Amino acid sequence: MTTDKSGDADSKGHATPKRKDAQAKRVVNSLAPATNRQERRKQKEAQRQSRVASRGAYMRGEESALPVRDRGPARRFVRNYVDARRSIAEYLLPLLFVVLIISRITSLAIFAIALMYAVFLGALIEGFVLSRKIRKLVTEKFPDSPSRGLGVYGWSRSTQLRRLRAPKPQFKPGDKLP
Repeated sequence: MTTDKSGDADSKGHATPKRKDAQAKRVVNSLAPATNRQERRKQKEAQRQSRVASRGAYMRGEESALPVRDRGPARRFVRNYVDARRSIAEYLLPLLFVVLIISRITSLAIFAIALMYAVFLGALIEGFVLSRKIRKLVTEKFPDSPSRGLGVYGWSRSTQLRRLRAPKPQFKPGDKLP
């Protein structure tokens, strides 16, 4: 019985393949069974259309297309609740960009940085209050559903720019939830 350097008995039993051979084997195994260019093009186009369709379903909020972290009626309620209200946190990123530009002007730099910290503190306080309110509403509306993590989920969604939220918001600010 032979041992290799790690001490495992008979762990290998064959020579290490050359890099060129290993890469060639990987390429052969990864290619689709299509033999000509036209078939490969059709396969690529079908894959692209499939990706576009699944992305569209995800952006519309279809339950089957959502990742596990976004699925369920409680998470849908949290998304809708956050989307139906305005928050300080959604203006945080654009404000940071403005502060970055204003801070280049030395006379306004202290004011801009103070404004940035004030909005950041306001967003944190709003996130804490929003988190508690979401957990309370979810336990009332969905008593069987666990509310763990929903507050942070709602706050993180509220910090995103409205146009960049995924899935897309289904309610406008000020709309009443059903």
